[in-house]
Amino acid sequence: MKYALEPAPVKVETNARHSRASGNPDLLQRFLDPRFRGGDAGFVCWNKFLAKFLQGFFFAALLVALSGAALTGCDESNEAGAAQYHCPMHPTYVSDHPGDCPICGMRLVPISKQAAPAKIEKKAAPEEAAKAAKYTCPMHPEVVSDKPGRCPKCGMDLVWAEDEKCSDPGACAPSEGEAKERKILFYRNPMDPTITSPTPAKDSMGMDYVPVYEEQAALRSGAPEGLTDVMVGEQGLKLAGVQTAAAVDGGLGYSVRTVGTVTADETRVRHVHTKVSGWVEKLYINFTGQMVRKGEPILSLYSPELLASQEEYLRVREAVARFDDSALPEVKRGGEQLVESARRRLELFDVPAGFIDKLESAGKVQRTVTLLAPSTGYITAKQIYEGQQVEPGMELFTVTDLSKIWVEADFYEYEARLVTLGMKAAFTMPYYPGEDLTGKVAYVYPILNTQSRTLRVRFDFDNKDLALKPGMFVNVDLPFEIKAGVVIPDSAVMDTGVRQVVYVDAGEGLFTPRQVKVGVRHGGKAQILSGVAAGERVVIKGNFLLDSESRIRAAIPEAAPAANPDSAGESR
Repeated sequence: MKYALEPAPVKVETNARHSRASGNPDLLQRFLDPRFRGGDAGFVCWNKFLAKFLQGFFFAALLVALSGAALTGCDESNEAGAAQYHCPMHPTYVSDHPGDCPICGMRLVPISKQAAPAKIEKKAAPEEAAKAAKYTCPMHPEVVSDKPGRCPKCGMDLVWAEDEKCSDPGACAPSEGEAKERKILFYRNPMDPTITSPTPAKDSMGMDYVPVYEEQAALRSGAPEGLTDVMVGEQGLKLAGVQTAAAVDGGLGYSVRTVGTVTADETRVRHVHTKVSGWVEKLYINFTGQMVRKGEPILSLYSPELLASQEEYLRVREAVARFDDSALPEVKRGGEQLVESARRRLELFDVPAGFIDKLESAGKVQRTVTLLAPSTGYITAKQIYEGQQVEPGMELFTVTDLSKIWVEADFYEYEARLVTLGMKAAFTMPYYPGEDLTGKVAYVYPILNTQSRTLRVRFDFDNKDLALKPGMFVNVDLPFEIKAGVVIPDSAVMDTGVRQVVYVDAGEGLFTPRQVKVGVRHGGKAQILSGVAAGERVVIKGNFLLDSESRIRAAIPEAAPAANPDSAGESR
């Protein structure tokens, strides 16, 4: 029995996004719709086709995954082979991943492929190898190469080895013949020259000890204690920036500039006092700064003591007048002495002579006595007013004569030793442009100011026009002339506080330390009293590097006797 199966229409919903991505939506719909599968036979064929398709799809995906894994593994293996890390202080420790050194704890650094250690082929003859060797390890001088690279022992960059001169006899690669002639005294720690060993050894960081030869210990040449000669090649001089200058024979003239202060002449200052007690009836000096001339009245004083002295003087004169008729000369002479004594008493109380003469002529006691100015000048201090009571010793006025003034300037103790009496100095005043003065040193004070460490010097000036007033500042320029001697740049002198050292260029790369005695230093120049002769060249730049090298080399032979053959490889 045959019958035809007509399936119901099937509505197929397709994903629009999938349809757009597939690029053929009609083909997918035909596969899903039973009407296009040709009945049951068609359905079986469709299942077989779908199984074949899925098998091929999964196989292709598996191949892609395996090939990707293989490529990833190759890349990782290549990266692992290229990326290696080592410790900068212990280059023998190598790791394939970053981290810390287990010996010293420092961070591991990557090893570059181009930094492979440079080696010399064993086939080359020793003489040819020595001639071709242009690079050496600064820590292992026995490692030499004809091209740049890294040291196979410590990993440090090889440095250029100079042909003619070498800054360190142990840093050049000698040939076999030279190595036989050079005698090794001992070995020293490259980081601390005081640590030595009689045999080759390594320090705590794995660095080889540096051999010390006889010629290194022989470079002493009478240098100061703790220093020795330094041999530097042409390339080393360029790298260190060493510069020299010639010592010249000549004088060192310069001037010291300082600031002076205008002060009053202390010999022209006068204080006004009274010798008796009393009251000020009238004051003729009314303000500070008022000009007064010698002999002018300054105040009228009422004093009971002065009244009694006036009465005494008048009574003595009346008594002596009766002695004029006496026939005895002794009586007459005694009366004259009494009058003179009474007058002298008034004079000692600062009573003016004109007042006494007026008292004699009038024969009458005056209630007040007018005192006169003892000198000409300006009232620089006033402590009295009208009606005020005064006592003996009380200061009333201060009169200062400013026709002559002083200028006092301070000089540091190392400059003051050159100041002598009579030296001329130039003075300029910024408030009086063009009004320059010239003065001489009048006095050098014998006491040093302990706070400022300066010594005061005084200059005297005439001040008739009163241009200079006490308290003003003036610029003082005092020239000094130093006797002829050897002069070098000041930068060449290395002052340790105990001694002064300069490095002299002896020629052919040899520099010798000299202890010198320095005189005056000013304006970038230094006077050398002993130690350097005119014409010699001294190091003015790079001398600190030479001094460090000289001290290290001087410590090497001093450490040689301390080497103990019985020690465990190190001695101090």
